[in-house]
Amino acid sequence: QVQLVESGGGLVQAGGSLRLSCAASGRTFSSYTMGWFRQVPGKEREFVAAISWNGGWTDVADSVKGRFTISRNNAKNTVYLQMNSLKPEDTAVYYCAATRVLLTTSPGVYDYWGQGTQVTVSS
Repeated sequence: QVQLVESGGGLVQAGGSLRLSCAASGRTFSSYTMGWFRQVPGKEREFVAAISWNGGWTDVADSVKGRFTISRNNAKNTVYLQMNSLKPEDTAVYYCAATRVLLTTSPGVYDYWGQGTQVTVSS
């Protein structure tokens, strides 16, 4: 079992930055692929970024490429999402998730989810 707790969300003006953190419980954090997803009301959950167990592989959605960066610190059982040059369309609830499947961006194969943190970008 892995429990995930996100933090770092909030209200920011367009062009600003936020760093989301996701703290994981359990001694096997380093064996999981970690992902960030986001969702707005009435829409499906959307892939944002993912990172392999050792950080050797990362992927980010085209919509955030060049602005968002995913990283992890296995010693701290934490994964991060650095979000720069934020836009109003980045407004969503952001979720972190964990899976033992390697190199995946599909939300359907992630087994563990946090409760989410709200990010609101004002214009």
